[in-house]
Amino acid sequence: MTGGFLRGLLAILVVVAAVLLTGSTAQAATPHVLVVQFENDVNPVTQDYLTDQIRRANNGHYDAVVIEMDTPGGLSESMRKIVKAELASKVPVVVYVSPDGSRAASAGVWIGQAADILAMAPQTNIGSSTPISLGGENIQSDLRRKVVNDAAASLVALAAAHKRNTAWAARAVRVASNLPARQALAKDVIDGVAPSLPALLEKIDGYKTIPKGLVLHTAGAELTTVKMSFWKRLLDALIDPNLISLMLSLGVLGLVVELWHPGLIFPATFGILCLAIAFYGLDVLPVNWAGLLLMLAAFALWITELFVPVSHGALSVAGAACFIFGALLLFEPAGSNYHVSWGLIVGIAVAFSLFFVFALASIVRIRHRPATTGARAMVGAQGKVGRYGKVAVKGELWQARDAGGEPLQPGDEVEVVDTEGLSLVVRHTGTRMPA
Repeated sequence: MTGGFLRGLLAILVVVAAVLLTGSTAQAATPHVLVVQFENDVNPVTQDYLTDQIRRANNGHYDAVVIEMDTPGGLSESMRKIVKAELASKVPVVVYVSPDGSRAASAGVWIGQAADILAMAPQTNIGSSTPISLGGENIQSDLRRKVVNDAAASLVALAAAHKRNTAWAARAVRVASNLPARQALAKDVIDGVAPSLPALLEKIDGYKTIPKGLVLHTAGAELTTVKMSFWKRLLDALIDPNLISLMLSLGVLGLVVELWHPGLIFPATFGILCLAIAFYGLDVLPVNWAGLLLMLAAFALWITELFVPVSHGALSVAGAACFIFGALLLFEPAGSNYHVSWGLIVGIAVAFSLFFVFALASIVRIRHRPATTGARAMVGAQGKVGRYGKVAVKGELWQARDAGGEPLQPGDEVEVVDTEGLSLVVRHTGTRMPA
């Protein structure tokens, strides 16, 4: 009986162990996928965000990292760093252009082509990758050929390495070709179309990536979704070229007002804060120093206007011209989304010119206004002679002499006709009164 009990107990233990082992194996087999939501421009801030998440997926041993992307493009230098992070990743990188209505344009095409899997939601599009200047214009002449040829070669290389359509990759750069999701799939530009992320993960499960040879395990995956933090979103907002130009202008204006009226404190504080924000943006974005120097020259001309009244506004006009050209040249050619709008440029130039012309007019009026304090302000004032020959005028006692050489007696009523240094020249206006 004892032997039977022991055999039964042993059988129960075996069954429990098998259940526990099966449960732990099933739990261990559940794939984990990191989902990175990216709905923004490609710039240094979003570049850090994406590369950090790809690094997190590698360090955290995720089965895959999915970039849910909707981007109009951005800066080429930031795009290259994201592409390098994708290519170096030991964890499969999936780019999913989603949700419906999204796009992968310009720099977004490179990010998509560098992925191990490139998929799209049904109502999305991809393409329009022709390099243009930061101002949104076509790059001209020989420089254009160099930039376009370099861009086409890099995108074709990515497409070829992942066995995708190289001919379309070249057209996307050279003629800004753009395709909706279904046509992109039919032309082998992408690897798949799926209505949702779970459907995509089911579809690509077991797929062996090219050229890395990584096998995807994504069916039924546990998803960890991340978004840009508030701090990252704030930094991203601060590198708007329009905001940078505005902060730079307001910062200089604040300092000028403080110098014009010392002791106000607030204008200087506000100006320093605005300049700090502007300098952050200038440090992050690629800056054309010629443009920055022109803008600084504009501020110098506007301020000089205050001290050179004979210019009659010419310096303000010159400052406006320098500001407009400087703002247009401020950022290096790198992408269509990073330029200062014409409306803001002209608005700031006109506003500053009018402000400094108004300030100049005020200074001229003040200079031509009769003195209201000091000895010169006493001319024409009435007074009375007091003791020791001093004259009381406007509540002040002055040394004085009579214009005709007559002695001044206490109680005499006089009028100031001139000044001599710190003394007054007066004439009698009434009868002598007792002191």
